[in-house]
Amino acid sequence: MMMLYRVLALPAGCLLDFILGDPAWLYHPVILIGKLISLLEEKIRPHFSKSKTSELLGGLVEVAVVCLVCFGLPWLVIEYLYRLFPVVAFILESFLCGQLLAARSLQKESMKVYDALKHGTLEDARHAISMIVGRDTQSLTEKGIIKAAVETIAENTSDGVTAPMLFMAIGGLPFMFLYKGINTMDSMLGYKNEKYLYYGRCAAKLDDLANYIPARVTAFVMILACGMCGLDAKMAETIHKRDRKKHASPNSAQTESVMAGALHVQLAGDAYYFGKKYEKPTIGDDIRPIEAEDIKKANRLMFATSFLCMILFTLISLVIRVAGGLL
Repeated sequence: MMMLYRVLALPAGCLLDFILGDPAWLYHPVILIGKLISLLEEKIRPHFSKSKTSELLGGLVEVAVVCLVCFGLPWLVIEYLYRLFPVVAFILESFLCGQLLAARSLQKESMKVYDALKHGTLEDARHAISMIVGRDTQSLTEKGIIKAAVETIAENTSDGVTAPMLFMAIGGLPFMFLYKGINTMDSMLGYKNEKYLYYGRCAAKLDDLANYIPARVTAFVMILACGMCGLDAKMAETIHKRDRKKHASPNSAQTESVMAGALHVQLAGDAYYFGKKYEKPTIGDDIRPIEAEDIKKANRLMFATSFLCMILFTLISLVIRVAGGLL
């Protein structure tokens, strides 16, 4: 029965996220992870600031501590509960799984951009998109805002939804928390600017490694999911094969290229970060102008992909746990 609880915690958590999302009144676990990262940087960095090599070492120390805490604490709690109170452990694991997934939140925040474009001003839309992207948004045009929203949905389909699902399937809640720790470190420390070029390098590289397989699995499933949404799976596959490597990150263009092909639009291109222009290749073909309705279509594809991944990863979880029980 305990094995069944561990397997069912993933789909239960996914459905909680798909239907309810994050309760607004509850303190989010990722905020705690972020506070841990900031605290450790404050305490560790002053001791490793004498040279580039020293900064690299300091970043490595922080990564090691964050990974240990994010994996170790959930493991201690959930293993203790499964041994003594398995039903309580299942409920807690399912609930926290739902908390650590971002499908509903991604839809909610991106639809704020859509609503601002449809019913508000361009400044409203710039403010809404600034809540979910890292680039400068002050001078974005309407087309630029829509592109940024669609790109964010595409990238975070993997980073925010299917990748943590896969880690949960492999190793339960501790692995899921470990992934979120790695991903949050990358978002806070993994910048290629003067401040974090060396201190944040280990965090950025570890995030690339952690997302390597999930991004590619997600891209494949996303192509399959196009048929569920009335989108062009053939073009999605074509653009993916051609443009999946057109990004500084080894993973981000995997899902962005599928999204661009599915929607028949062109994504990516040059962007500004902290006032500096970064030249980036475009992804996809400019078959038609991108429009606000593409935000809705991108969300539908995100949910369809997430649903298929939930089924696939639940089966993987079942196989892992059955095999583990037989060994």
